[in-house]
Amino acid sequence: MNLTGRARGFAALMAGAVVVAGTVLAPTAASAAEKVVLAKGHTDAVDVHYEGGALSLKLNDDTGSSPVKRDPADVTFQVLPEAAMAVPDDPRFAFLGPAGSQVWLLPLTQDPDLLWPGWNTTALKTGVFEGDKVRLSLVDVRGPGNVTLFTQDSFGGPIIKFRGDDGLPDAIDVPVNTHAHANWAFGALGSYTLKFQADATLANGTTVSTGPVDYSFVVGELSGGGPEVSLSVSGMADEYQPNDTVTLDAVQTPQTELDHYHWFGRCPGSDDWTIIPGEAGASYSFTATRELHACEYVAKLYGDGHSVVASSEPVTLWVAFPPQEPGTSQTVTASIDETQGALVISVNPDDRAVVLPPAQLTAGGDRWESNGELRPVTVTDTRAGQPGWSASGQIPADFAGPGGATFSSGYLGWSPRVLAQGTGQGVVAGPEVAPYVVGTGGGLGNSAVLGSAPDGAGRGTAQLGAGLRLSLPTETAAGTYTATLTLTAI
Repeated sequence: MNLTGRARGFAALMAGAVVVAGTVLAPTAASAAEKVVLAKGHTDAVDVHYEGGALSLKLNDDTGSSPVKRDPADVTFQVLPEAAMAVPDDPRFAFLGPAGSQVWLLPLTQDPDLLWPGWNTTALKTGVFEGDKVRLSLVDVRGPGNVTLFTQDSFGGPIIKFRGDDGLPDAIDVPVNTHAHANWAFGALGSYTLKFQADATLANGTTVSTGPVDYSFVVGELSGGGPEVSLSVSGMADEYQPNDTVTLDAVQTPQTELDHYHWFGRCPGSDDWTIIPGEAGASYSFTATRELHACEYVAKLYGDGHSVVASSEPVTLWVAFPPQEPGTSQTVTASIDETQGALVISVNPDDRAVVLPPAQLTAGGDRWESNGELRPVTVTDTRAGQPGWSASGQIPADFAGPGGATFSSGYLGWSPRVLAQGTGQGVVAGPEVAPYVVGTGGGLGNSAVLGSAPDGAGRGTAQLGAGLRLSLPTETAAGTYTATLTLTAI
């Protein structure tokens, strides 16, 4: 979506847009005994929940084919050696160490070759907590080096959220329905324990707390070359009706770069496992029939040289007997395949340009300002599990104008609104984001929530909008400027 306005600014250091798209499945619960190492992919590392009157911290593992809810005690986060980088020769980043020295950084924007951890409050409902917010704290860090979590403003400058070497605890207030990421910087190789805690005040004045929760990180290679890879098969239901779709997923623990699988089946009356032709991926889907009743299935993971790295335990398919109908009747079955559900964010291709009115001086004569409207944004969620969603927007690059003139995208803010939604969809508008002000930040140069739906809701189609407000310094050069707003749903 293009945005056109008046003015100029600075290029942001290490800034970029975050775009997440595709099918997102409802998280499944992990076995309490399941220990994993997460080294690549997206995860809501600090995932805040409130259930049965208790506040808790969980972990949403989105690194595999299906998201999984885990206990932080069962997870080791690995910061791979490839995360090493030199500290920029920029005094704003001196907190990381001397310029040119080495740190290990999990970046604010996703790198597919590294872990992408964040924090998440989208499972929390509005109206439950005072101020619709929780306080997230880093209460302790133990390890061989300093640990700092920071975001960046529209000019690329660091905004430190948590820093381990200048006195803890550090705390930030996080609104409900927030999904956020940051730069995670580690000062040395080795093992770390980070203690996070969430606190909140309920609407009735009662305070609740998770207490300190340990998160384990390893920077660099795992000792002993890492744990042995195991393989399991998820997705098999207790029973299927004839013609149901069966979808099985092979799950590695820990997740590795290996992606070559073979699936095998064995049916009653046979002692031999038979390879299933054409199935070499982590998922295998087929139609349940009475002829496949009591058949068993296994998955095998292969490494280099076609050697078997890991094999799963067998899972068994149980198919119910079809009901007996009179000879003159017919059964007609219609279904919507829940595995085909998706989360989609879109704009009308014929209505995607926002042209703000020419900016006018404010009454005080100290700013140029213009107000307009975001074009409607549609979010459609057809996923059966209803895991909820969050739609965000960001302008990752400066507004560009005539003769190379620019101004920061942070000078544009918005006031989100829900224009329409389905019955019981539970969509709420994101918080207002004011234009950038020195010392306080703000603006759409950083990712901001446009609207969200909580866990257990969101299925259907919603339409979101926002009032736009541009506020510029008076020294901004005249001209017409353009920038692109990136929209994300996750």
